Amino acid sequence: MHFTPDFDESGAATGLWAGSLVLAGFVAGCAVQLQQPRLWLWPVYAWLLAIPLAGWSWQALRKRGFRPPRPGAAILRGLLWGGGALVLGFALCGLRATAFARQGLNPALEGRDLAVVGLVAAMPQRNDGGLRFRLDVESVSLDGATVSLPPQLLLGWYGGALTGADGATPELHRQPADLRPGERWRMTVRLKAPHGNLNPHGFDYELWLWEQGVQATGYVRAGPKDPAPQRLGATAWHPVERARHAVRDAILTRVGDGTPERQRSAGILAALVTGDQAAIDRADWDIFRATGVAHLMSISGLHITLFAWAAAALIGALWRRTALWGWRLCLWLPAPTAALVGGVALAAAYALFSGWGVPAQRTIWMLATVGVLRLTGRQWPWQSVWLLAGAVVVAVDPWALMQAGFWLSFVAVGVLFATDPGAVDEPPAPGRARIFSRVRRLLHEQWVVTLALTPLSLLLFGQVSVVGLLANLLAIPWVTLVVTPLALAGVAVPALWDAAAWALRPLAAGLGLLAGLPFATVSVAAAPAWAGVAGVMGGVLLAARLPLALRALGLPLLLPVLLWQAPRPAAGEFEVLAADIGQGNAVIVRTAGHTLVYDAGPRFSAESDAGHRVLVPLLRALDERVDTLVLSHRDTDHTGGARAVLAMQPQAALLSSIEDGHELQALRPATRCEAGQRWTWEGVTFDVLHPQAADYDAGARSNAMSCVLRIANGARTALLAGDIEAAQEARLTAQVAPGLNADVLLMPHHGSKTSSTPAFLDAVQPRFALAQAGYRNRFGHPAAPVLERYRERGIRVIDSAGCGAATWSSAAALEVGCQRDAVRRYWHHEVP
Repeated sequence: MHFTPDFDESGAATGLWAGSLVLAGFVAGCAVQLQQPRLWLWPVYAWLLAIPLAGWSWQALRKRGFRPPRPGAAILRGLLWGGGALVLGFALCGLRATAFARQGLNPALEGRDLAVVGLVAAMPQRNDGGLRFRLDVESVSLDGATVSLPPQLLLGWYGGALTGADGATPELHRQPADLRPGERWRMTVRLKAPHGNLNPHGFDYELWLWEQGVQATGYVRAGPKDPAPQRLGATAWHPVERARHAVRDAILTRVGDGTPERQRSAGILAALVTGDQAAIDRADWDIFRATGVAHLMSISGLHITLFAWAAAALIGALWRRTALWGWRLCLWLPAPTAALVGGVALAAAYALFSGWGVPAQRTIWMLATVGVLRLTGRQWPWQSVWLLAGAVVVAVDPWALMQAGFWLSFVAVGVLFATDPGAVDEPPAPGRARIFSRVRRLLHEQWVVTLALTPLSLLLFGQVSVVGLLANLLAIPWVTLVVTPLALAGVAVPALWDAAAWALRPLAAGLGLLAGLPFATVSVAAAPAWAGVAGVMGGVLLAARLPLALRALGLPLLLPVLLWQAPRPAAGEFEVLAADIGQGNAVIVRTAGHTLVYDAGPRFSAESDAGHRVLVPLLRALDERVDTLVLSHRDTDHTGGARAVLAMQPQAALLSSIEDGHELQALRPATRCEAGQRWTWEGVTFDVLHPQAADYDAGARSNAMSCVLRIANGARTALLAGDIEAAQEARLTAQVAPGLNADVLLMPHHGSKTSSTPAFLDAVQPRFALAQAGYRNRFGHPAAPVLERYRERGIRVIDSAGCGAATWSSAAALEVGCQRDAVRRYWHHEVP
């Protein structure tokens, strides 16, 4: 993009400077639009789009001939064009968002049985509960009438008994069929709007669905009373997905039919070849994250970049040697050009076969942009190259700016291309000197990438791998040059999958040893934006090709993000944070110097629970050291995430009513919670009100044994009631009535009809009631009659589905902070 001709070096520099302003303005405009809490009407964006287009058209029409502009005029013109590009980016992004939002699910269709005919659009992913798949909708009806749905659905098909969190088994579902991409099916589904948990510093599932093009999620109705799903036939559509599905199953059958070690290797190979990340065992993911090599297994932007780099190096080396074979291809096409084109082309083919995920798409566009610049001989400064690559990616996918993967791959691409030794022609070194030179370059590049990405990783994830440099030095060449080529070649020669599985063994053993080191990872509190920006600038300075004295200036810039401490309540005050974990309880209570976790949320499947998904990342972001974990009772919607929390917090004491033989007792001996227990932290008193010691011998139901905890500082009180029901509420009302009054109440049993009796609410008289329940959960929590009791008494109900994580502080007791209000964006679901 040139705004002035290359009549001299100063004119070219001015043109590049102005062009950089335009690119930066466009990216900034998209970034500003992404901050909108709600979308405007589309005509507003259309009028905004007309402003820069009209200005540029007027400038073009009044232009007569061409005269090189003066430097000052060129700068002013660049600023004006940059401002116009900002408006252009804002308007285009807004128009795309409004067009996509119009395809959303009609709220009246949520929870209804819909007869859908559609095509399986992608390779289904299996888990212990069933499978997940995407369905391209062809037709849909409700009670015989045709209705409209979003074009693509994300569905689950669950088999076996669906057991409720409190032990109920509503129905038995048919086992999922062996779905294959391209098949046409008729099935009955129940849908809901895209809705996910929203917690501080947590994963934004609703943004992920928006970026994936999904406007409705749901499940297949496959119970005994539902019409059986019907396979209507197969089509020729989705040939790549069909091939991925066949290859994935072939890998799992050949390599995974054996020892647990081979099964884990099969999952990794399936992920490397087909992009099925769900095939990797969770324990392996923990090792990969602890050693900083997760990018190699997840088909991330960085993985695609490394694959393109390795492919380009291989093609370049082979291309140069064609003269020895009598082909002399270098006379037809220079080796650097062939390496560049071939590397990007092979990376694109790999990204396509591995699922063409959004991170892979972004990286391919970025690599292609940089490649085009090199092929056309544009000698732009690295800043302009970065801006152009970023602008192209943002033009294709504006919401990439909200994803950590974009920034990691963006920085990695810039660093790798800036330090690419192939960009400089050097005389070939003989023998050992050549090998030494290549090893030195590899070490230098890995060191530079590590320096650049470490502060960014701390900013985005609050954690960095100390052993990551060593692990990546071992894993990157081994996975990129040995394991991945063998795994891909196995598509043609399946026996090579066995070789690839064998090659994974020493890597897995080495990574396991590194991950087991006590200092393998370092976690810091999530820093504010200004500290994160300073840290990233410090990392860039340290990695830049500058004199050592200037690079050393990056060290003090790293200090804010490294030493940041999350603010805590003042002495004598306490804070209650009810995490958004779906159907279950999980509350973090913080004082000036201590932390208590009350319940650990549900277990979603054998491989997923609220501890791993929500509590561990949240506690890490807050840099919390948990002193006590209270598990109110044994139900899995309260204990499901306890393993992850206890593993992360080895010093935490366990207080619970779980029985002696419970599986968690093997991890941490539990102290029984009994009425009368009391302790004080920094002027804040914790009292256990229920159960009584005699209740343990009475064989009471699980809910009736819930530990009830009162937290007070003399002025304000919070009451955490677990799943107690009417009988326990009556006993508390009779025995502790004067001391039950509280400012905030954790709604008993998530708002079930069996709890929240009028007498109990009259005794507690809370200002706020926190209802931790999943959106459109099958239990109907909180129940309508219960909500009416709260409304009659003027008690404000804070529902986690509509609020996200809820925060209440004794120092500001008249308000509750909702995460959905704090970070509201237009893609977030607004609960009616």
